[in-house]
Amino acid sequence: MAFAKTATVLGAKTSYRLHSDAKRYTLKDNGFTETNGGNYQLIRPLDATPQSKTGLKLKITVSKDLQTLKMSITTANGLKAVNIFKDDKQKMCQDKFYFLMDSMISRGLFEKISDK
Repeated sequence: MAFAKTATVLGAKTSYRLHSDAKRYTLKDNGFTETNGGNYQLIRPLDATPQSKTGLKLKITVSKDLQTLKMSITTANGLKAVNIFKDDKQKMCQDKFYFLMDSMISRGLFEKISDK
């Protein structure tokens, strides 16, 4: 998956882009860690409950120049992208995804740009 100005996860109807005011320290303050390549990465579990063992994770990577990003929802090992929007069995994961994204929007990290 390549970096792009806008990004979304597999199956989602909403796309996101970095907010023009997003800074390195803002990313770090919100849980992003710097990778060996200088990019910033955030990984958050999307399990419905702590006892749930689905192991789905939201993975967001922002380029080191803070111009582009990529995001996906992956399996526990991070090797396969997962579409949580294909059925209502994943409703809790969908809600958690939107909750996490809305909280990052309110902190000035991202902007919601489209609903398909």
